[in-house]
Amino acid sequence: MRERQAFQGARRAREFEAFVAGAAGRLLHAATLLTAEAPNDNPRACRLLTLALAHTYACWDRLRGEDPYERARQHLAGRFAREAWHQHGGPGRGRSRLPGTLAALTPQERLVLVLRLYEGVAEEQAAALLGLPPERVRVICDRAITTLARPPARPAPAVRDPEVAPS
Repeated sequence: MRERQAFQGARRAREFEAFVAGAAGRLLHAATLLTAEAPNDNPRACRLLTLALAHTYACWDRLRGEDPYERARQHLAGRFAREAWHQHGGPGRGRSRLPGTLAALTPQERLVLVLRLYEGVAEEQAAALLGLPPERVRVICDRAITTLARPPARPAPAVRDPEVAPS
């Protein structure tokens, strides 16, 4: 009996290690996009990835044909959404203070954009994952794309005081 459990545990560990080897890079990139951190300085993204992988490992035996990547991505997105809710006082509020292209978006906009465009999740599936109507997901995604397509605001040119003589 113990030999069988040891064999199953070793098999489970090998399967999970193979999954992590194939999926961790993409999941980390998605988490980095969500947190709007720099790729080489992304502690929040690494934390999200670690928690998502730990959750996936904990339910590994119960997956039974379910895609482990999908499970890890769901946990990663859900954890990010909950943390953003607590940090910013609600869904979609507050923009990141971090530099970067996606930092111009709210956490909710980043989440929808990453799920839809980077991960290729269908609108209906993203809506179900986030507990939103599909139309709302579409509006959020469109708004995020519009925000990113808008040229960055330039500072106003300095106005010279005509009474001050040039030096």
